[in-house]
Amino acid sequence: MADLAILYEHPAWFTPLFAAMDRRGIDYVAMAADGHGFDPADPVPPAPVVFNRIAMSSFLRQPEHPIFYAQALMAHWAAQGARIVNGPAALAVDASKARQLSVIAGLGLGIPATRIVHRAADLVAASEGLRFPIVVKANIGGSGAGIVRYDDVAALAASVADGTTPDSIDRVLMVQEYTPVRGGAITRIETLGGKYLYALGVDGGGSFDLCPADVCLVAPGKASIAIARVEPDAALIDAAERIVQAAGIDVGGVEVMIDDRDGTARFYDINALSNFVADPLSVLGWDPHERLVDWLETTIAEAKA
Repeated sequence: MADLAILYEHPAWFTPLFAAMDRRGIDYVAMAADGHGFDPADPVPPAPVVFNRIAMSSFLRQPEHPIFYAQALMAHWAAQGARIVNGPAALAVDASKARQLSVIAGLGLGIPATRIVHRAADLVAASEGLRFPIVVKANIGGSGAGIVRYDDVAALAASVADGTTPDSIDRVLMVQEYTPVRGGAITRIETLGGKYLYALGVDGGGSFDLCPADVCLVAPGKASIAIARVEPDAALIDAAERIVQAAGIDVGGVEVMIDDRDGTARFYDINALSNFVADPLSVLGWDPHERLVDWLETTIAEAKA
C-alpha cells in the first residue's frame, strides 16, 4: 500500500504536483478516475491518505464525468478509515454553489443577493426584488461556465421562453445580482490546512472565467486575464479561513469581490480544487506546490501514527 493515493480527472493539471512529490520521494499512486471502479464491500482503502483532485468543471470535458462517482467513492474510503484530503464534506460543498452561499451567509459574511430555484420557469419570479443586471448561474459550473448576464427582466423572460437560460447538471439554478467590482479585480484567497496561503487579484475584463492556473490560461478561446499577487486585509483573510474550515476544505480557494456600490465584501465562490497560480515563481516568488507537499508529508505521518 502506498502512503498516498491521488484520484484525479484532468490529464495535465497535476503535473506540477506529481513532479514536486517525485522530487521529495513521496510514496504515492496516481489514480485516474476514468476506468476506476470500486467494490462497496472492500474494507481496504488504497492508502492511509487519499487526496481528492476531482474538478467540478469535469462535466465540461466529458458527459460521463466523475463528480457524483467521486462523492460515493470518497465516502466509502473515509468509512474504511482513510484520511481524505478534501473529503465527502468538502465535495458536497464544492459541488453546490447554493450550499457555498449558505455556508458563507451562515458565518455572517456578505454574499451577492441570490435566489435559488430548480426550474427555469421560476427564474423570472425569483428575480423579483433583485436589482438588475442579474446573472443566472448553474449550481455546478467551473471556469465561468453556466453563467449568463441579463440586463433587465424582459431579457430574462425572453431567454426563459426560448430555452436559452443556463442549465445545471443537478437541475439547481440561481438568480444573483450582478455585483460591480471595485477596481475591476476579484480577490482569490488560497488556503492550505484551513490557513491562509496567498492571494491573487484577478481581472478578467468582464469575463466570468477567472481561473489563474497554467492549463486554464492556455485553453483555446480563453480571454486574457490580469493576475497579480495581493495582500488582503486581516478581516478578509480571517473570513476566508472561517469559510474553508466550515466547509471542511483542506486545500482550496475562496473568491471575494468588493461591491463598488457600497464597499461590502461579497464572498461568492468556494473552490475545493486549486491548481495554484501559473508561473508561481514570477507571481509569488515561491512555489506553493512545495508547501502543499510539506503539508501532505505531515498529514501522511499523522495518518500512519
